[in-house]
Amino acid sequence: MSPKPAAAASRKKDLKALFEPQTIAVVGASRRTEAVGHAILRNLLNTGYKGKIYPVNPKADEILGARCFPSVGDVPGVIDLAIFIIPSTGVPAELEACAKKGAKAAIVISAGFREVGAEGLKLEEEVRRIADQYGIAVLGPNCLGLINNDPALSMNASFAGTIPNPGKVAFVSQSGALGTALLDYARGQNIGFSKFVSLGNKVGVTELEVLEYLKDDPKTSVIIMYLEDIVHGHDFIEMAHEITGDTATTKPILVIKSGRTSEGAKAASSHTGSMMGADEVYDAVFAQSGVMRMSSALEMFGLANVFANQPLMRGNRVAIVTNAGGPGIMATDACVKAGLKMAEMSPQTVARLKEKLPPTANFSNPIDVIGDARHDRYEHALRAVIAEPNVDGVLVLLTPQAMTEAEATAKVIVDLDKSSDKTIVTCFMGHADVEAGVKVLKENNIPHYHFPEEAAGALAAVDRYQQWLNRRRTGVKHYDADRNRAQNAIRIASKAGRKFLPIHESMEVFTAYGFPVIPWAFVKTQEDAWESAVKIGFPVVMKVVSQQIIHKVDVGGVRLNLNSAEDVQAAFRDIMAVGDKLKAKIDGVFMQRMAPKGREVILGMKRDPHFGPILMFGLGGIYVEALKDVTFRVAPIRELSAYGMVRGIRAIKLLEGVRGEPRADFLAVEDCLKRLSQLACDHPEIDEIDINPLMVYAEGKGAGVIDARIILK
Repeated sequence: MSPKPAAAASRKKDLKALFEPQTIAVVGASRRTEAVGHAILRNLLNTGYKGKIYPVNPKADEILGARCFPSVGDVPGVIDLAIFIIPSTGVPAELEACAKKGAKAAIVISAGFREVGAEGLKLEEEVRRIADQYGIAVLGPNCLGLINNDPALSMNASFAGTIPNPGKVAFVSQSGALGTALLDYARGQNIGFSKFVSLGNKVGVTELEVLEYLKDDPKTSVIIMYLEDIVHGHDFIEMAHEITGDTATTKPILVIKSGRTSEGAKAASSHTGSMMGADEVYDAVFAQSGVMRMSSALEMFGLANVFANQPLMRGNRVAIVTNAGGPGIMATDACVKAGLKMAEMSPQTVARLKEKLPPTANFSNPIDVIGDARHDRYEHALRAVIAEPNVDGVLVLLTPQAMTEAEATAKVIVDLDKSSDKTIVTCFMGHADVEAGVKVLKENNIPHYHFPEEAAGALAAVDRYQQWLNRRRTGVKHYDADRNRAQNAIRIASKAGRKFLPIHESMEVFTAYGFPVIPWAFVKTQEDAWESAVKIGFPVVMKVVSQQIIHKVDVGGVRLNLNSAEDVQAAFRDIMAVGDKLKAKIDGVFMQRMAPKGREVILGMKRDPHFGPILMFGLGGIYVEALKDVTFRVAPIRELSAYGMVRGIRAIKLLEGVRGEPRADFLAVEDCLKRLSQLACDHPEIDEIDINPLMVYAEGKGAGVIDARIILK
């Protein structure tokens, strides 16, 4: 992850001058046709930018017919936006000169900053200092630039070779080179853009500021992003959460996040730390902010086209209209596997289908219009299906037969789509024989896929977003915890120079935060052991407490099912003898009432340097390492996030109850997760937490903390 690029206080920048400047200074405009400074000026001029352009070059009088100025100081009037295509060493001075001319935004195309080493980093920090001093929104450095496709401005302030078509999709990319490639691909697919932003090194303007601008941009209805890292993690979550589902004009956010093979958690000490890599953190961030993570650019652009040009499904009921049985079955399997339901046709719709379809057709879903279907048969079937109240989305399948009319059928779909309130996606399988039809679909922004599985996946993604929009709104629950009691236990360990809190100190912290801790005691004498056993109740378990003994069971430091005074006293003597044998310092003995058997789960927390405390949930005991079936969220968590964490594991059926077992107490687990969230947020000095296991009982019977540990920074 890159260093934090800006202080929180400086992030609320007005990006109007960046996206909607009335005057632009191109510092480093060039007469050389192969130069970046020439390409940017040419793009600004050729796309019909409505404002004033001031090329700055001390060695030229004019470039491409535009008058040049020898320096920024010679530019008449105020500069809104300055674009820099000069050697990196000259950027700080020129940026300050532009600031004195009133510039409120800058795009630093130039490379040679942090990415080249220590000297470049110094230059970047100087750019940051000047930007903060004058309140300039700096995009870059080392970026491709920015495009605003709003016809009222028509600004291409980039050196992209391809100018995208106007549209409703905003594209934010941390990689300039990838951005140009994807712009070219999107143009070939007739996907239009409202904005394109290349972030570069993110010295000033990050994805957060861009999202804040796009949130209120009336020309943007979908946001797609390629990101290598995210800065200001909590702010990103809140902003994305607002955009995707908590504003009057919600907008889907689709993200490709690279770096899925991070090795960042190798040195972690806890179960939670070892299970949590950087990729798992990003999955958690996206899950709780409504962001849809894409596995490929193909998936992202295809889905962006659906969101930009189709109404959202109101439910998950899908109808398939096909001219081939095999692909229809493939599409059905893909839809059901993706969590969609096959819509049931009403008797009225079946009767309507039978009016013009041959007797050999299939009138139930998937509706097979038979291989000899021409465009009129497709039209009749689609009109009936679109009018069916039980249908939320339609997948139109076509395979090329000798009598198939791919182009005419595509035109039918285009016409029907204009008046349809259902989500429509198409799949014209093949290539050469359906090419004319696919061309019609693309020209009219009808989502098209080559295979049924892709089309079904798109409909399923639309359904997931609709579920996000319709989710139950919840907040962050705050518990009345004894923070002083917890802080005292942490302070004792810190003063002693210990990072690891032994079990009794950890239990002190959990007790302070109201966790359902199984009754326990920490003792140092036989007499205390006996008295504590009577107090907490038999049978009891006793465990050695020593900073020098890690694997207690292996050395005989654990005694189970102790039912009498004699058992407790003998166990105490045996445990203390372990210390003598190993020449280890024994701090005391931890005692706890033996908990009844339940289902074991694990709760954990690991602090991430960018996102803060990350919570984990999964099956406990030996299963956590063996199965790695866990979920993550960033704290603080809303109540709905706790709900989703518990139900997000693959082995959820083990908690729901199998083979006559009662359903586990889900509410008790969710309560513990919310308490863990508050504990982690209240105490930033805690680095890792493991509760393993939390014993969960039948519904209504609660849960109990059996074993746990806390690791300080």
